[in-house]
Amino acid sequence: MRPVEELTFQTHDGVELFYRHWPAAGSPRGAILLFHRGHEHSGRVAHLADELDLPDFAVFAWDARGHGRSPGERGFSPSLGSSVRDIQTFADHITRTHGIAIEDMAVIAQSVGAVLAATWAHDYAPRIRALVLASPAFKVKLYVPFARPGLALMRRFRGHFYVQSYVKAKFLTHDPARIASFDADPLITRAISVDILLQLYRTAERIVADAHAITIPTQLLISGADWVVHRGPQHRFYERLGTPIKERHILEGFYHDTLGEKDRQIALNKVRPFLLARFAEPLNRPSLLEADKLGYTRDEADALASPLPALSPRGLYWAAVRRNLKLGGMLSEGIALGHETGFDSGSTLDYVYRDKPSGLGALGRAIDRSYLDSPGWRGIRQRKIHVEALIRIAMARLEAAGSPIRMMDIAAGHGRYMLEALEGSPVKPASILLRDYSEINVAAGRRLIEEKGLGALARFEQADAFDRASLAAVSPRPTLAVVSGLYELFPDNGIIRRSLAGVADAVEAGGYLVYTGQPWHPQLELIARALTSHRQGQAWIMRRRTQAEMDQLVAEAGFTKLEQRIDEEGIFTVSLARRIAG
Repeated sequence: MRPVEELTFQTHDGVELFYRHWPAAGSPRGAILLFHRGHEHSGRVAHLADELDLPDFAVFAWDARGHGRSPGERGFSPSLGSSVRDIQTFADHITRTHGIAIEDMAVIAQSVGAVLAATWAHDYAPRIRALVLASPAFKVKLYVPFARPGLALMRRFRGHFYVQSYVKAKFLTHDPARIASFDADPLITRAISVDILLQLYRTAERIVADAHAITIPTQLLISGADWVVHRGPQHRFYERLGTPIKERHILEGFYHDTLGEKDRQIALNKVRPFLLARFAEPLNRPSLLEADKLGYTRDEADALASPLPALSPRGLYWAAVRRNLKLGGMLSEGIALGHETGFDSGSTLDYVYRDKPSGLGALGRAIDRSYLDSPGWRGIRQRKIHVEALIRIAMARLEAAGSPIRMMDIAAGHGRYMLEALEGSPVKPASILLRDYSEINVAAGRRLIEEKGLGALARFEQADAFDRASLAAVSPRPTLAVVSGLYELFPDNGIIRRSLAGVADAVEAGGYLVYTGQPWHPQLELIARALTSHRQGQAWIMRRRTQAEMDQLVAEAGFTKLEQRIDEEGIFTVSLARRIAG
């Protein structure tokens, strides 16, 4: 048996999670990361370290928070998004501590662990070699009619509670030894937080629907006699995958514990050559630099831009929505502002950031509150928090390196998030340059600078964020550039590439870029059919950019991505990148 080390790492919120490490024989060719099923822990996948028969690869397996020897309430996590971010933190730890680059990692994950890994692949677009998903729990079989809405209703009126697993070991595997060890294992967690269970369903639906965004080579193992999860979403996920390198294997007679089945060597004989083939070839991903011209997000945007027949059911529905919004604008200040300046304008965003409902009487304020609480605006406010956090991280890194902190926002709106980021930072910049194309935003931003008493430090100028020469000529040269909420508004990658090239011209080597993305949005059709943009009242048609596409655009400009944040709905991302020499 391979020797094993028992270690811990500190995750993003300071919790120490337990993991096992099986070192490679000699210098590691790469790393295999194992993620266990729900209710279980790393000890339940430890057999794979030997059975995979990949001695020149280091193997790592964690105990997810609330499981096994990791701390926390059993079966609980602050959120599913927190657990996904734990994976990113784990990968970063392996790189820092064990010296294995993300490009030399592959993932094998089962059940709930497979959903977490697939979500990580979608939301963070890590440049790993391969993804092996065994019986991902995209849709758990609850067997009780209306169980999911019933759990949601109970959660609303009862508060938080735990759901006990109905699954017996004999329905997981045909292996008598595995059945006995499961029943005797004191570290098995049979309860799961109702919040995590409901979030698992919602997140899995999003990932299956948007699996096109995953460009990592992927192998899917489907158990043919699975009592625990439905197979339909697994097939839909596979069919929608965005990678040209993918395999699907249906293992007849296998129960849910695919890699712990009695005949698991059948599965492992599929996994081993798939992984070896990925490590034998150069790391390669489909180029997404021209996804604006050809790709599924372009097709989606084109469909949204196509007018509906006026008398069709959908045409009538969206006409009614637009009328209701016009009526709402007579009472709600936020909706009225959107109609006046555009729902994507800097003025609207500043109103959303302030998050103070205003309108005509109690009804107007109630309508405004509902408007401000829409998923997109909640995500916008979380994006602001993430932008400010990464700005402060970049400032701290610059100070630690002894570099001057010269900040520039190329499309600042009113500049609120940039200026308010300073309020939580012990580090102070040498200068702040805010730029925006809109005269309204420039005037409002200058007033905000004066209100905050930053006139000696900050200045606001009118400028075009897509003018490369103008960006390159900025003086003094910034060491920290920010572009938030801008590129999401423009479907064309050509102007984005021109803008990023200008930012790269301006930022010194070793400087930083904070940039945002929008890989997903649950209200795309509402936005396209009912809201107007700041561009002369045109329909607001958004083309989503996957995180992989956005990261490729930034990398082409000469930046290396370091960190990322994403909201719980998976709508908005914020990333930190560093300017490389040359």
